[in-house]
Amino acid sequence: MGKIPEDFLPPKELWPEYLVPEEFADVPSSLNLADYLLDRHVREGRGDLPAVKFNDVTISYAELQRLVNQFGNALKEAGVGVQDRVGIRLINCPQAIVSVFAIEKIGAIPVPTSPLWAVDEVAYVAVNADLKYYIVNATLADAVEAAKPRFATGTGVIVIGGNPEETLATGNLSFEEMIREGRPELEAVMLDGRDIGLILYTSGTTGLPKGCVHFLRQGIIQTRIVNKYVYRMGPGDVLGGAAPVSFAAGFGTFTMLPFEGGAAVSLISRFSPPDMLELIPRHGITVFTGLPTSYRALIKYPWFREYDLRSLRLCTSGGDSLGADTLKAWRELTGMPVWEGLGSTEMLHLVTSNTMCPEPVPGSIGRPLPGVEAKVLDPLGKECKPGEVGSMIVKGPSGTVYWKPFVNEKRLLRSQKRGVIDGWNRLGDAVYADESGNIFFVSREDDMIKSSGYRISPADVEAAISRHPAVADVGVVGIPDYERGQITKAVIVLKPEYRGGGLFTSELLEFLKKRIAVYKLPRVVEYVDKLPRTPTGKLLRRKLRD
Repeated sequence: MGKIPEDFLPPKELWPEYLVPEEFADVPSSLNLADYLLDRHVREGRGDLPAVKFNDVTISYAELQRLVNQFGNALKEAGVGVQDRVGIRLINCPQAIVSVFAIEKIGAIPVPTSPLWAVDEVAYVAVNADLKYYIVNATLADAVEAAKPRFATGTGVIVIGGNPEETLATGNLSFEEMIREGRPELEAVMLDGRDIGLILYTSGTTGLPKGCVHFLRQGIIQTRIVNKYVYRMGPGDVLGGAAPVSFAAGFGTFTMLPFEGGAAVSLISRFSPPDMLELIPRHGITVFTGLPTSYRALIKYPWFREYDLRSLRLCTSGGDSLGADTLKAWRELTGMPVWEGLGSTEMLHLVTSNTMCPEPVPGSIGRPLPGVEAKVLDPLGKECKPGEVGSMIVKGPSGTVYWKPFVNEKRLLRSQKRGVIDGWNRLGDAVYADESGNIFFVSREDDMIKSSGYRISPADVEAAISRHPAVADVGVVGIPDYERGQITKAVIVLKPEYRGGGLFTSELLEFLKKRIAVYKLPRVVEYVDKLPRTPTGKLLRRKLRD
């Protein structure tokens, strides 16, 4: 494997078992991600097809390839070599797609990092990943600049946008200057399929971010599986949504899946219901993907019905439970279902999807995709009966392999041992399966509330609270209690015309008693202006508990 020292990865005996379905076994052993996702389409005559849509700009596959070649040559001139790591902290824009493919084409490893990370997290990942360069939008550069003194010697910064002269004066490189000087011809560096294709860091919701390693061949196999059985994107399709490409979930969704089939990606730099709804007809979006929070925000937008959404053919969701009410409301507004699924940073893409069912089952994350096996285990390691909540374990084309497990007192070596059980990946999700094999997400195992012997899913309580017409957003967590072990706490954002307080709380509890069991009722209610969420809208429960 490439230039990666052996001790940067866990011992092989701790790795998961990989499954490769026969229909995808034709993926060659020598490959390059940018060659497969971009150059292949130009070679096969699809260079004129749209690849990226942003505002009023459309970039074809051939045009994208030229930009990628220019920046790739510039990165090589700047000293980036095979299997070097290059970090990205970028909003969704064409330069982000160019950066990712250019890094991949010269055989280097893209390392997406969350745009919301603070200085400590930026500095930690820059050192932990041994970044050669950090590519950042000028609008997101403050945390990177503040972290620079803590970077290892030799880590540079490339800035997109802003004033190139000011960028150069600070000792950074200018993306615009580099791409202007880069040559437009570049051969892809073909690598061993066992080399690292990308490193995705977890969002840091449970402490320091963890680097999750994904190898080239397995990444392509799983991308093919998910596109074939979930998204089914090909020429003429346009994928839209708001997950940032420099965030793990957005990276796989927006820099890999549409390009596998020769489709286009529609980019929006900042999500808002009117902007997203306006973009669907303007860009001809055929596939929309978003977290439940995005769907709820769109549904609540008062002028939703004024927008023409006829281009849509598929809507998907993941990350959290969508809930039967949201699914019903979306279907009433659009006539379309939302197909839910479950994935993880450790697994790269989805491992289950409702698209494996004839119709989406409300509340279900579907069934395992081809090439994926799944089990639900009780605390003793025995398989749960239908309806019993347990821990989900899976095998598939990708799996849990943590980067640099021996540093920080072997923190990730311990995580590796917990995350892989006899070759199976433990995702940390509490789920149950019904008699038909449909899997239902209950909660992250760490988020389950254990109160007076009851196990309470925060998602169940959140879904009930969100039905109140005054509630704009809600998060539910368990907090310590001497008598009960834990009690349920609800943190609520009200719509502007409502005010929280004792009277409203009493009204809310009466509302909830008709919808959830008494033992699930929140014992503590707090009203805030905003909830802590990731760029994709996922709730940061750790911050609520803190």
